[in-house]
Amino acid sequence: MNEPQQKWTETIEDSHSLLDLKLKEVWRYKDLVYMFVKRDFVSSFKQTVLGPVWFFINPIFTTLAYLVIFGNIANLPTDGAPKILFYLAGVMLWNYFSTSLTGTSSTFSGNAGIFGKVYFPRLVTPISVVISNLMRFGVQFLLFLAFWAYFLFKGNIHPNIWMLATPFLIILMAVFALGTGMMFSALTTKYKDLNMLLGFGVSLYMYATPVIYPASALKGIWKELAYYNPLTGIFECFKYGWLGKGDFSVPMLGASTILVFLILALGTIIFNKVEKTFMDTV
Repeated sequence: MNEPQQKWTETIEDSHSLLDLKLKEVWRYKDLVYMFVKRDFVSSFKQTVLGPVWFFINPIFTTLAYLVIFGNIANLPTDGAPKILFYLAGVMLWNYFSTSLTGTSSTFSGNAGIFGKVYFPRLVTPISVVISNLMRFGVQFLLFLAFWAYFLFKGNIHPNIWMLATPFLIILMAVFALGTGMMFSALTTKYKDLNMLLGFGVSLYMYATPVIYPASALKGIWKELAYYNPLTGIFECFKYGWLGKGDFSVPMLGASTILVFLILALGTIIFNKVEKTFMDTV
C-alpha cells in the first residue's frame, strides 16, 4: 500500500541568481522583520534612565559641538544658512546613514548563532536594522522640524519644492547603507580586521561628506571628487530644499542615484555568494 506523498509548504533551494534580493521571500517573513525592529528599538534603551530622550540628546549635543568648533572657531561657511540648522541637518542625516551602515555590516558575524539553527531569508536582518534606524531618524527629524519652523517664522530660510524629494533621499541613504553594509558583512566573515577598518573608515568618511561644510566650499579637484561621493548629492539636495541654500544640481543627484544602486547591486552579489558558505568561515 502506497503511503501518501508529503506536501511541503516551502522548499529551500540554492539561488542561481546572485542579483536576486529575494524580496518576495522577505515579504513572507514580514512578521519576523517587525520582531527584529521591535527588539532593536527596545534593547537600545533597556535599563537606561532617559530612554528615548537620548534620540534628542545625541543630535543636540553633537550639533552644539560642531557649532562651536567648526562654526565659531574654524569659521567654516554654511552658504548663509543658520549655522545651528545647517549642522543639525547634517548630523541628523549622517547619524541615520552611519548607524545603518555599521548595523548591517555585522549581519553574518552578529547573527551566526541564529543562522546556524533556523532558516529565514538572511536579508531580513539588515533590512530590520535599516528600518529600526529609520524610526530613530523620524524622532530626530521632528527635532529638526522644530528648529526649522522657528527660523522659517523669522524669515531666515527660504525652502523650495525640493523639500518634497525628502522621502526619495531617505530611500537612497537606506539603499546605500544596505548595499555597503552587505558588502562588509560578507567580507568580514573571512577578513575579521575589516571590522576595525570600517569603524575608522566611517569616521573619516564623514569629513569627505558635506556634513560640517557645504559642497560650495570645495574647490578644484576636491569638488570634482565630491561628485563621486553618493552622499554629496543627497545631503546637498536636502539642505537646498529645506534651507534654500547649497550647491545643488539635478545631475549631482542623478549621479548619486546611479552610484547608490550600483553599490546595492555589487553588495547583493557579494552577499548572496558568501551566504552559501559563510557558516564554514564564521
